[in-house]
Amino acid sequence: MTAPAPLRFAEVDIDDAAKWTGRIAVVADPDGKLDMAARRLNSRARQVIARAVESTAFSKMNSGEVIEIGFPTGIDARGILVLKLDKKPTRPEARKAGAALATRRGTDPLLVLAGGHKSAGDLAFGLVLRSYSFDPHKTGETPEIAPITIMVNRPEEIARDASAAAALAEGVFFTRDLTNEPANVLTTEDFAARLAAMQDLGLNVTILEEEDLDELGMGSLLAVGQGSDSPSKVVVMEWMGGGDEPPFALVGKGVVFDTGGISLKPAAGMEDMTMDMGGAGVVSGVMRTLALRKAKANVVGLVGLVENMPSGNATRPGDVVKSMKGDTIEVINTDAEGRLVLADVLWYAQETYKPSGIVDLATLTGAIIIGLGHENAGVFSNDDTLANAFLKAAAAEGEGAWRMPLGQAYDDQLKSRIADMKNVGGRPAGSITAAQFLKRFVKDGTPWIHLDIAGVASLSSDSALAPKGATGWGVMALNRLIADTFER
Repeated sequence: MTAPAPLRFAEVDIDDAAKWTGRIAVVADPDGKLDMAARRLNSRARQVIARAVESTAFSKMNSGEVIEIGFPTGIDARGILVLKLDKKPTRPEARKAGAALATRRGTDPLLVLAGGHKSAGDLAFGLVLRSYSFDPHKTGETPEIAPITIMVNRPEEIARDASAAAALAEGVFFTRDLTNEPANVLTTEDFAARLAAMQDLGLNVTILEEEDLDELGMGSLLAVGQGSDSPSKVVVMEWMGGGDEPPFALVGKGVVFDTGGISLKPAAGMEDMTMDMGGAGVVSGVMRTLALRKAKANVVGLVGLVENMPSGNATRPGDVVKSMKGDTIEVINTDAEGRLVLADVLWYAQETYKPSGIVDLATLTGAIIIGLGHENAGVFSNDDTLANAFLKAAAAEGEGAWRMPLGQAYDDQLKSRIADMKNVGGRPAGSITAAQFLKRFVKDGTPWIHLDIAGVASLSSDSALAPKGATGWGVMALNRLIADTFER
């Protein structure tokens, strides 16, 4: 797994800062005011920082942006990064500011003179997240990620508060690694093995094989993977850190590669379908985070792992399959496969655990990208209380999410002539009819959220906290939802 950049917190020491040979970052408020530590470094560097914050370039910068002073005199550093930042930024603003420092530091060790800034921990977290790089398949020598030192007034207190953030960063990185992996590496077998290895963290991990799924009646899920040589699986991860209360359930779509099956996708862009297991990746990252930080909550994560391939044994358009619930499904389009996977895993989660609530995640529809672009995930829910709690958590973590409607008129689009339902409802409101399909597999009285993350799981350009590729969207929001709602 990609390891987060080494990070340590230390007491402010200007003598040590003056001898730092990498890059040094200082923080200035929008008026150009420097704290005590930055002023002392400014004196050592012959007033170069003061001149920078008095410049026209600094005045035109937005909060969260960085200006660099190259090879300053009077100190050993090869550069000083001056970060313009409000005194009391929001958590997302502070993290984005830290990420801005990460993009400017290059490969050098970085020293951040944060002094008494209230957002030092979030600055550090943003720095770590944006320092991610996925390099296991590149040949040649890969440079190590240089360490980060944060000089603050109360290092022990900040470091203690940062321990939970370190667990969260590892969960995000785990999700990014899984989502970035090519499908010839992250097979269903390999994915399951990586999750089984998390037993070392205290998770109870169970792998249901094809014979188990067949015995359970998961005909909907098995229909998706029957055209592939890779065996379909369901992996269950339990973290029981709470009391005797029923667990909260996270369910993820894990299509390790999606050709569309017999309803074959166009060749252009099909290589991106290595990320179609993004929902399962997020569930895995959240469970890793909970285990690492010893969360005082009961949570079960369930992921359906399949590969959707065309072959002589593949499911055909027009086939009828039977779900674990007992409902029959007319498969109109084999490229609408994620909902077939989730249907059975959702039902299994409820039958087995009787959860207090469920969140499912899937890179489910291209329609959600047309509606919300790459800024927000689509949020569908049957429960206002749970939906509002999630939206609040997502906003606090800076992860875009927007609630979408549900309704009987959308559900009616799923009517089939020969089965209980179709797996698609036509082009109109495609992301909503997909959510309505899943809602049919949620029992009455069970609070449920469906998150369509097709537009946010992996991006073709850099985002604020990640390089292009997998973002890890959702790990932070779900971790906060669990902390705020289910932990005591």
